[in-house]
Amino acid sequence: MKLTVTTFVTLDGVYQAPGGPQEDPSDGFVHGGWSAPYGDEDFGRFMTEVFDEADAFLLGRKTYEIFASYWPLQTDPAHPIATRLNTLPKHVVTTTLAAADWQNTRLITGDPRAAIAALKERDGRELQVHGSGELVRWLLKEGLIDTLRLLSFPVLLGTGKRLFPTDALPTAYSLVQSRTTSTGVVLSSYERSGEPEYGDLGEE
Repeated sequence: MKLTVTTFVTLDGVYQAPGGPQEDPSDGFVHGGWSAPYGDEDFGRFMTEVFDEADAFLLGRKTYEIFASYWPLQTDPAHPIATRLNTLPKHVVTTTLAAADWQNTRLITGDPRAAIAALKERDGRELQVHGSGELVRWLLKEGLIDTLRLLSFPVLLGTGKRLFPTDALPTAYSLVQSRTTSTGVVLSSYERSGEPEYGDLGEE
């Protein structure tokens, strides 16, 4: 399976608490819910397309707890996102959870790199990461991401947790898809293409 990341980010790189004020107010963050005004049919259509490609999910502990408090309550069998989240395998990277009650959930409590590598060896389409900012930062450091879907929202916040770590593994990506919603969210998909190449713009 390919490891894919789909994440919401502001123009200044903040990923913290896009969904609501109480999602993650840590460090005095007061901008929770910054993505909500930008939801539209284009956005919903894109997210449905993404979830249609999932065969399993990889989540950080905080995102798992947020998802597990909401999605199991969405029981409409025709809901394209709830159905996949509630039935497909979910793997949670954690050092604090001792058990997980959400159907078809397994905890990764040991070496996450070895466990994730084993998951990627399985047959299937996508092992999807949603949210899970701290996990995504670690995956960027380890160079484990095959596809990076950035949903860039037209807002600057100034404060908040940043997505891209300063010690990320230098990696080149190829833009394979880009479109813009009616509210100005840029939906870009990048495939890992190897190591960065360098040159000199001053050379003829």
